[in-house]
Amino acid sequence: MLSYSQQKTTIKGSITSVGKPIPFANISIENSTLGTSADLEGNFVLEIEPGTYTLKIQAVGFKTEQKTILTENYKNQPLNIELQEDMLGLDDVVISATRNRVNVKKTPVVVNVLSPKLFYATQSIAVAESLNYQPGVRVETNCQNCGFTQVRLNGLDGSYTQVLINSRAVFSALNSVYGLEQIPTSILDRIEVVRSGGSALYGSNAIAGTVNIITKDPILNSWEIATNFGIIDGQSTDRVFNANATVVSEDLNSGITVYGMKRDRDSYDANNDGFSELTELTNTSLGTKSFFKPNENSKITLDLTAIEEYRRGGDRLDLAPHLTDITEELDHNTLMGGLTYEFSNAEKTNNYSIYISGQHTHRKSFYGGLGGGRTAQDSITAANAYGNTDDLAILVGGQFTRYFNNNDVLTVGAEYNLNRTEDNIAGYNRFIDQKVNSIGTFAQYEWNPSEVFSALVGTRLDHVNVEGNYNIQQVNRTSNIDQTVLSPRFTLLYNFAENWRLRGGYARGFRAPQAFNEDLHISSVGGEPQFVILSEDLETEYSNAFTASLNYSKNFKKLQTNFLLEGFYTDLENPFITVSTGATLPNGSILEEVRNGSGAYVAGTNFEMGISPSSKFTFQMGGTIQQSKYREGQVLFQADGNNPAETNIVIEDFVRNPTIYGYLNTNLRVFKESSIDVTGTYTGKMTVPLVVSDSGFLQLNESDPFFDLNIKLNHHLDLSENLQMNIFTGFKNILNSYQDDFDTGATRDSDYVYGPSLPRTFFFGIKFGNLHNL
Repeated sequence: MLSYSQQKTTIKGSITSVGKPIPFANISIENSTLGTSADLEGNFVLEIEPGTYTLKIQAVGFKTEQKTILTENYKNQPLNIELQEDMLGLDDVVISATRNRVNVKKTPVVVNVLSPKLFYATQSIAVAESLNYQPGVRVETNCQNCGFTQVRLNGLDGSYTQVLINSRAVFSALNSVYGLEQIPTSILDRIEVVRSGGSALYGSNAIAGTVNIITKDPILNSWEIATNFGIIDGQSTDRVFNANATVVSEDLNSGITVYGMKRDRDSYDANNDGFSELTELTNTSLGTKSFFKPNENSKITLDLTAIEEYRRGGDRLDLAPHLTDITEELDHNTLMGGLTYEFSNAEKTNNYSIYISGQHTHRKSFYGGLGGGRTAQDSITAANAYGNTDDLAILVGGQFTRYFNNNDVLTVGAEYNLNRTEDNIAGYNRFIDQKVNSIGTFAQYEWNPSEVFSALVGTRLDHVNVEGNYNIQQVNRTSNIDQTVLSPRFTLLYNFAENWRLRGGYARGFRAPQAFNEDLHISSVGGEPQFVILSEDLETEYSNAFTASLNYSKNFKKLQTNFLLEGFYTDLENPFITVSTGATLPNGSILEEVRNGSGAYVAGTNFEMGISPSSKFTFQMGGTIQQSKYREGQVLFQADGNNPAETNIVIEDFVRNPTIYGYLNTNLRVFKESSIDVTGTYTGKMTVPLVVSDSGFLQLNESDPFFDLNIKLNHHLDLSENLQMNIFTGFKNILNSYQDDFDTGATRDSDYVYGPSLPRTFFFGIKFGNLHNL
């Protein structure tokens, strides 16, 4: 043993950036499993046998550095390494592409990463406010009364997108109605987005792609408190308070992060008709994430988040809901979390993961009101418009990953997913009782025959059982689906020249008939609630998604460049279409029905470019040009035959889908400790349906384009070695590009909403912590 230790060389050094230490940077030796990590002060010790080695130095938020060393040269002098900031995120490590950690440049599919830098630059309070800043993604608001939002990927509705929490599919259909506004960005480490089919990995609803919301990991000892005060159009206030703290043990074998947010927003009336366009909102979020390493080859991770949210929209918000003309009031209590146990062999070639995640939401709701009437029947109906919803999602699974010596990777696993939803509004005789059981197994093989070429072949086998009972007044429908579906996936990555990457792929997906997020939302038209129900004999929807992309990214010393051009085509078989039936139920409620269409497709191009000549300036922009069409004309409104003035409305293009949309993101450091962020989104013209209150007839309107431009000024101060302060102020939607033709009054169509979610909003705030954050 003494002889062996004498053969080793001990190399000591430090990892810094702009003279400041980088804690916990990873130092590894290429083509081996040897390596070490820096400590809290950026110092490291590496013991290796004498020789020449190529070191790879990696740290979150910094460019990966490679350095070839001769151990003889560092026996008596330190090895000091300076890292540069990764302003464009070209060296991010992601997990959503393959379910394993991999550099974003080496992923066989395109993965976009939204970081805390972007959340801070755009002053995004919740997830819904940040997702627009990448190509192919658009978040839209769908209701004046309640603020229902959904995220569209590559032109498809929100129900085609699989939202994950820490890589687990426990974000249910009910959560998707308001959940994107409920999850605060202050608790997030990042958001990873994979566009197009990912069903071979994450389940049946990933036809349009996946949005993986990843909460903060305990990395280093830190604390932070922040507050933000916003004034919406000079009328309403939005007050936010955030706090988080992290403690990590000295040996880095355990750590815990705790975080919380309190938000209080007033309602906002855009046109002074007495009815809100933005809901009154209070949100309290608390959470924690912790880890423990029993030994070098195992890790236990626990995350837990609790969200309590109250929102209300409509008129006369100071009165009880049943005394108003229209009110949508929702009180959510959500608890979600997960436990993961990871372990591997000593060589790190066999990795195992066993996990369980869950989510439970209890919702109290009120949908309705007097509708402008004051009769006894109006009062009775309104007084019985209260409802209760319970939603439970549980996911249990395991995964095995094998890394071969030739760099190939095999991943196999199995999951069981249960989702139970009960939604009951006794006054309208509205009842949904739905239980979805899914057992899925997946396997994929990543073939890496050379440095320039790789292929990923995978498939997922799902057995889905849906038992549903859907009742509205005298209309009753049932769903009893029991089917097994195979969803293959195939992707290629070819580095045909230095820094150039060509990707292509195919994925198959499906959606079994069940109530999705839009179906669990209730809007109001003509002073009456509008319900959605599944049609009889609704069949499973299938998809075939094709993608191809060209990507160039390179670091020229301090200059970073990135360019992406991506084409996508998704074919839909038996697509689900919501049709206005023109029918009115005995109590006055309006009925919409989900039916199968004859076929549809979405096709388009995403582009993205970024440049950063230094840490003082970053510019990114991207956009999408697309079309979404039905293969045959589809009925959007079906005349009931009682009114000769009404006719069927048949469409060929998807509604609420602009052909052009995009974003920009610019950061300029004016001085060393001051910065300016200019961000914005563009939404082109689109067709938006409006239900005419008097007749119930549907008309199609074309919206104007919108350019939502934001500006933020930030200044950083070092109050002491362990106390930092940031002061910031700015405007959201500074040009006040905002919808100006909202439907008005008690009988308005609350779904007639489009464009930016906020009018011009002034904000300012302050943040304290022990870490530099600019």
